[in-house]
Amino acid sequence: MLQVLSSAWALLLGVCLLMVGNGLQGTMLGVRGELEGFSTFEMSIVMAAYFGGFLGGSRLAPEMIRRVGHVRVFAALASFISAVMILYPLLPNTVAWALGRMVIGFCFSGVYVTAESWLNNAADNSNRGKALSLYMIVQTIGIITAQGLIQVGDPRGYEAFIIASILVSVSFAPILLSISPTPAFDTAKPMTLRQLFDTSPLGCVGMFLLGGVFSAQFGMSAVYGSAAGLTLTQLSIFVSTFYVGAMLLQYPLGWLSDRMDRRVLILFVALVGGCGAVAGFLFGTDFRMLLVAAFFIGGLSNPLYSLLIAYTNDYLEHDDMAAASGGLVFINGLGAIAGPLITGWLMGDAVFGPAGFFTFIAALMFAMAVYAAYRATQRASTPVDETGSYAVMSPAATPVAVEFAQEYAIDTELEEQETAASEQ
Repeated sequence: MLQVLSSAWALLLGVCLLMVGNGLQGTMLGVRGELEGFSTFEMSIVMAAYFGGFLGGSRLAPEMIRRVGHVRVFAALASFISAVMILYPLLPNTVAWALGRMVIGFCFSGVYVTAESWLNNAADNSNRGKALSLYMIVQTIGIITAQGLIQVGDPRGYEAFIIASILVSVSFAPILLSISPTPAFDTAKPMTLRQLFDTSPLGCVGMFLLGGVFSAQFGMSAVYGSAAGLTLTQLSIFVSTFYVGAMLLQYPLGWLSDRMDRRVLILFVALVGGCGAVAGFLFGTDFRMLLVAAFFIGGLSNPLYSLLIAYTNDYLEHDDMAAASGGLVFINGLGAIAGPLITGWLMGDAVFGPAGFFTFIAALMFAMAVYAAYRATQRASTPVDETGSYAVMSPAATPVAVEFAQEYAIDTELEEQETAASEQ
């Protein structure tokens, strides 16, 4: 772990600051939108725009990097992010905010692609797993830290948006000044969606549903908190709890994933996550119950991302895993775009009100559990000793990080096979 920190501390510090800035602007928009009188559906359009931009960026950023290089792409996208963050309070308009969120989603996707390719280049087979774990932990810490900063200054003012802009701007200094050499860039050609679905229907359906769950958490939790009348302090704790749960439960569920039928685990995790959402719906007036709901929703939905990728890999050859990961990320992105839009509609006064936030998450999680149960009747499970390794991933990761994780999982599995063969 210390070896990874010494070689990639600048990159990890920069990524942490990026996540603080990104998490801060997302939560502040939810708070500020309520103050500006935006409806929940208008805010859902704003929040969905981020995921549309992110999906587009994850597809186009690799070609941008190939054309002009990592450093130029990094610097150019940083400029746009900082500028848009400052413009938010100057242009309190739904269309302007939606366009700004789309630009920021596109730019952050490109930034993450660049950072993740650098991280992959800085790691080797001996420390790849530790580097990946640190990257995920740093991302989560950044988002949690951001929630504490929303209490800096008046939410009606400019301070929080300026801080977010500064953090993003500063984040590039340690990365650009300390990381060398510039890595070669290459990604696998994605598998067709038809091939991917034929290989793993549960993986594809689960990733689409999970995209909606994650985007509701990341994009609409602050909107829910504002609509539900939470204080600024309560809102920051509420949003943070999703990511605290994710950080604490990711590794225990990963350990279970390598030791039992993954379909059963997917069913169980989705079922419990859905029950957590039902608890938030029924007892949302009790702040302590809100935190319990947020902990289990975040703590179970985030590991599901890694679990669905690992389950899909169980039916793939090693050479196809990286290609399939790009398709799974794309499917997840499509679900993420739809998530805030449906959540915003359900949160309207004519439907469920603020409780629509939990209604949507519960419906998706239960749908995943039901589909997992159905798929368990359609084909035999893969024996546990023949399944691949579980690699920890974040739903906010780009295809580059997911391919990075697949490389590590494949290397780990091959090493285990070689060790077993040598012992015989």
